[in-house]
Amino acid sequence: MSKYTTIIGLEVHVQLATKSKLFCRCSTQFGAEPNTQTCPVCIGMPGSLPVMNEEALNLALQTAVALNCTIPPLTKWDRKQYYYPDLPKGYQISQYDMPMSEHGHLEISDSKDRFETKQIRILRAHLEEDAGKSVHDEVAGRADSVIDLNRTGTPLLEIVSEPDMRSALEARAYLDELKLLLTYIGVSDCNMQEGSLRVDANVNLHIDKGGEKIATPIVEIKNMNSFRAVERAIEYEAGRQYKVWQETGAKLGDSPKQTRGWDDAAGVTRGQRSKEESSDYRYFPDPDLVPVSFSDEQVDAAKASLGELPSTIRESLQSDHGLSAYDAEVLVNQGRTLIDYYQSAVKVAGDAKGVCNWVTQDVLRVLKESDAGIETFSITAASLGDFVAKQKSGELPTARGRDVFDAMLEKGLSAADAMHSLGIEEVDDSELESLCQSLLEANPRIVDDVKGGKQQAVGALIGQAKKQNPNADPSKVRQICLDLIAKM
Repeated sequence: MSKYTTIIGLEVHVQLATKSKLFCRCSTQFGAEPNTQTCPVCIGMPGSLPVMNEEALNLALQTAVALNCTIPPLTKWDRKQYYYPDLPKGYQISQYDMPMSEHGHLEISDSKDRFETKQIRILRAHLEEDAGKSVHDEVAGRADSVIDLNRTGTPLLEIVSEPDMRSALEARAYLDELKLLLTYIGVSDCNMQEGSLRVDANVNLHIDKGGEKIATPIVEIKNMNSFRAVERAIEYEAGRQYKVWQETGAKLGDSPKQTRGWDDAAGVTRGQRSKEESSDYRYFPDPDLVPVSFSDEQVDAAKASLGELPSTIRESLQSDHGLSAYDAEVLVNQGRTLIDYYQSAVKVAGDAKGVCNWVTQDVLRVLKESDAGIETFSITAASLGDFVAKQKSGELPTARGRDVFDAMLEKGLSAADAMHSLGIEEVDDSELESLCQSLLEANPRIVDDVKGGKQQAVGALIGQAKKQNPNADPSKVRQICLDLIAKM
């Protein structure tokens, strides 16, 4: 039986977080009325000249160094010639043979150990302008296509990976890690629903047939509007290519590279056209834009501006805070703002794991239910840290923790004020021991059961202790009772 390996490379287009377009002053704000954010430059009127957006170049440089890319001293702009109805100039300003960065890498891993940690090589990351948008059958009362040129000229960074991924799971992990990195350094909001992040997947198979290596033609998959859609499309396409190979026996070169669109509703890819080669685009240097040079000082400044990256924070949470890989992953994936909240709370609490438990289990639950961010959470980081510290010291019984947390959340109280409002006071050890002694004297059968090896019988005493003193810590009551019985 033949076996195959899925070969996957991804092309990710990221809209950079600039207020204006790449070569003109038109706004990049999402949601404006169609064709209201255009000018002679971005729609290519004769005589108009582009002027480069310096902020876009700075954001691209930050991303490139975060991806461990090499930054060449000189980069230039090229015209990529092709016709689409939503490309009024008839060409796209991009970068061909001298991109602004190349040869980087991004490390991916899986907290559930479904694949080994590996580096995905980055072939290049280059700047280019976006095209407009074709809208099909979506305008009320019309059954044709219309064009919205608001996106034309929006700054994009195209990040092209090497074909280093071997499964849809690895591709998803790469996209998750890349999106996390981009949002941490603040170069893009990566909102796929608004078109700020788009993915094309290049997929083919390497088939081993009795020692003979066979490669199927590469297929580029487009029109994927979520990371889950990328996973599904890759899985479907691998199976489709294998089925075609089984039926036709096609070898490398027997059929051309192909572009296929993903139909999410049907769960299939559909052929669109044969894949273009670089010669089809007739690249040539843009005569209206001068090359750009990067100094060592600019590259160093870009590196210094990054702050802690997700991979570094993840390692620190495990090595310095003693968290599991899973807990570290959950925290880091929430973004830098929540990490800052967590770290501030830990400084107050002195209990990294305790804070982690409350953040991942309760804080995130509340934020999800209220569809809010940590910025508006009513319990400050300092208050949560104090709350966890009181639990750790025993001042706040573990069994009453949820009551206090809810009071802090609903009334905006500090931990101390919430405890006071609920009548929670720390019980002196001697008082607790006296209470346990009286319970044991009143329940000789339970004492005998425990002496006979049924330690769970002491649970009945815990309930009686709580009735007499609601502030009694169940774990302390249990241990004191067992210690006293052992001495009888």
